[in-house]
Amino acid sequence: MRRSWPTAAMQSLRILGMFKDMVLRDNARELNRYDAIVTVEDTVASARRLGITHPRLIYLPHGCGDRARGFTDEVRAFDHVLLPGEKSAQRMLDAGLIRADNHSVIGAVKLETCAMLPRAGQPLFAQKRPVVLYNAHKARGLSSWPRFIEPMLEQFSAQDRFNLVVAPHTKMFRRRAQSVRDRWNARSNATILIDTGSDACVDMTYTMAADIYVGDVSSQVYEFLVTPRPCVFLNAHNIDWRDNPDFAHWHLGDVIDDPRDLPAAIAAAPERHALYRARQEDMAARSLGDRTPGAARRGADAIRNFLCP
Repeated sequence: MRRSWPTAAMQSLRILGMFKDMVLRDNARELNRYDAIVTVEDTVASARRLGITHPRLIYLPHGCGDRARGFTDEVRAFDHVLLPGEKSAQRMLDAGLIRADNHSVIGAVKLETCAMLPRAGQPLFAQKRPVVLYNAHKARGLSSWPRFIEPMLEQFSAQDRFNLVVAPHTKMFRRRAQSVRDRWNARSNATILIDTGSDACVDMTYTMAADIYVGDVSSQVYEFLVTPRPCVFLNAHNIDWRDNPDFAHWHLGDVIDDPRDLPAAIAAAPERHALYRARQEDMAARSLGDRTPGAARRGADAIRNFLCP
């Protein structure tokens, strides 16, 4: 892959959303030597217009959430789509993004992969308390971060009942200077752990360790719900969400829109969990699909059968 552009220029192109297309176009000749491209993001949907004509395009979405961004027209550009569960498959079928003959439901490869990773033995906090995970998305117009983060840090600093992990979407700080990430991480203390982008943000360390989930539109909520547990969702933009499939997961816990209501909602979440547990189990099963070992193997078999029918 070419790396001749100065760092500052590449950073500007990333911000403009052009860099990935440029990389694909500049490497079209090399990529055309392959029979297939398997990708976990939909950027490769632009491959055909960039001169990449030979390889079959296979899409394995990296999440299983409900946000509209996962169900865009780009999906139609792929020759085959691998999906974790029936929820995503049915929604894509209903929208005409996939066909009955060009997708496979294989289960959640990420769950299987993360289960095999070595884990650090030490606890996240010295003092054992219930752990609340705040997992904000970065999406403009949906993220709760700008409105909730400072009140949340103030609220948790003034109590000793819960520990708090702040682990926002891994892309929220990806393009920020290291000094900015360092300043946020340095605000961690005995009861608050702030992580702006380590491996623990994506390898299920925090979703496995937490007792209560607080978030907005991240698909990580379904990773948390591998084991049904209390959730609180943050409607920071007064969204009319109840009949909107993009917010199906907001039916899996209480939803609040005022930061001042957060401490009471978190305190009440364990008792109120009984109201949501059955729905959580159903939605997690339909979102994550087959959780028996072998998701990666089922994906590999689906690719092999597609390429060599």
